[in-house]
Amino acid sequence: MKKKLLFVLAVGITVLFSSCGKVPQEEIDGANAAIEVAKSVGANVYVSEDFAALQDSMRSVNENVEVQNANFFKNFDQIKAQLVVVNTMAVDVKAKAEARKEEVKLEIESLQTEVDSIVMQNKELTTQAPKGKEGVAALEAIKGDISLIEASLIDVAGLVAQDQLIAALDKVKAAKEKALAINTELNDVIAKYAKNKRK
Repeated sequence: MKKKLLFVLAVGITVLFSSCGKVPQEEIDGANAAIEVAKSVGANVYVSEDFAALQDSMRSVNENVEVQNANFFKNFDQIKAQLVVVNTMAVDVKAKAEARKEEVKLEIESLQTEVDSIVMQNKELTTQAPKGKEGVAALEAIKGDISLIEASLIDVAGLVAQDQLIAALDKVKAAKEKALAINTELNDVIAKYAKNKRK
């Protein structure tokens, strides 16, 4: 009877520790997969700080797994709870990345429209600019710059098509800056010419 009781206790303890003491590999794989899904939508680019925090949380899980593996009596309950948090974070980071991506697309579209409009103004201003000796050479240089801006906008469209939105955003911002500089220069020259003409 005593032997039977000891056997039942031994089996019970073994079952108890084996249920707590097994690495939750399936949950770990699931969390890693969720992180990869977040990365696949560009979380590491569009919400880099959130993505870094997500990776840190997973790193902490892996470190805790190593600690438990070194113990004689292993308990992975806390790690399972951490993995639930990591999975929730991964879903949240993915959603944030997708939202930010849409914001960037809209920003690019808006800037492209602005640059197109400034380029049209600049072309019109080149027809009003003075055409004196120095003016002709300066206007040719400005027209060359306008052509480069238009080429840059074609590049932006290509980058957007390739889903390289950050590069596209940087390029369209630079194009706007250049177009505005030309606009200011042309307006200044025209105003100065008109003023001198009135004298």
